[in-house]
Amino acid sequence: MSKRRQFLQQLGLLSAGLALSPSLLACESSSSSQSAASAGAAVASGAAASGRGVLKEIGLQLYTLRDYLPKDPKGVIAKVAQAGYQDVETYGYSPTGGYWGLSPKEFKELLKANKLVSTSGHYEFGQYMKDGNLDIVKRYVEAGTTVGHQYITVPYLDGAMRRSADDYKRIAEKTNKAAELCKASNLKLAYHNHAFEFEAYGNTTGYDILLQETDPALVSFEADLYWVVRAGRKPADLFRQHQGRFVMWHVKDMDKTSPDLNTEIGTGSINYQEIFGQAKLAGVHRIFVEQENFAASKDPFQSIRQSRDYVKNTLL
Repeated sequence: MSKRRQFLQQLGLLSAGLALSPSLLACESSSSSQSAASAGAAVASGAAASGRGVLKEIGLQLYTLRDYLPKDPKGVIAKVAQAGYQDVETYGYSPTGGYWGLSPKEFKELLKANKLVSTSGHYEFGQYMKDGNLDIVKRYVEAGTTVGHQYITVPYLDGAMRRSADDYKRIAEKTNKAAELCKASNLKLAYHNHAFEFEAYGNTTGYDILLQETDPALVSFEADLYWVVRAGRKPADLFRQHQGRFVMWHVKDMDKTSPDLNTEIGTGSINYQEIFGQAKLAGVHRIFVEQENFAASKDPFQSIRQSRDYVKNTLL
């Protein structure tokens, strides 16, 4: 997380995949009182709950390739497609610099040329959280609409903004207002977590406050499963307590010997088969592979393909 913070500071942003078919959320076999039918329904229900057979697209959070993307956005996007991804989540957009030097329209054309879509983008919300000026959010909505987003996502908030329960209540209030603006353009606002949201304030946490104080009809959540586990929480518990609110997931694994490091999906300590079994409960329909760091001996492009293949061939 410290590396991400440093990166965002350098960009001036600090103040700031998979796709599950919607049928996953509605598909559930009705059980019968007859034993044979019940057995068949149980098999069908288990398959639907795990996401097997209904997952259509695999997404990548492009922050994974932040060391390469600004230097060669066209080449990197082509390699992402070659690695088997169909969806990408953006980061680092600015009204002056666009997406790594590309305007929203140019970026959309680049995605189309590589048979990719971008259903979500991470945008800097720090200044808005400070002054409540919706103009910057309007620019994000305009860019996201051009690119084809479904979600405008809050990726990170500086520590100075979140020192108390009251701070989180103010964040939730401003998040609701920004979400209303997104809704007017047929977009939704989402909030992406790290571990710090789970710090306790009396008998509650920052994340609890955000979930309770934001309007479920307006605000969705992108559960970064690695950070949920790092915070000592079980994703399934969150899914049960707030069913249907975690419409997106970040899927990245935890190194078995160094928990502060990421590793390829399926090689770490997070039980993703169990988590994917809770997909219906969570309400997820977009999932993005992400890896914030790589072993020195690992080619990042080989790594993202390995993670994608594990998700496709094992988790799905």
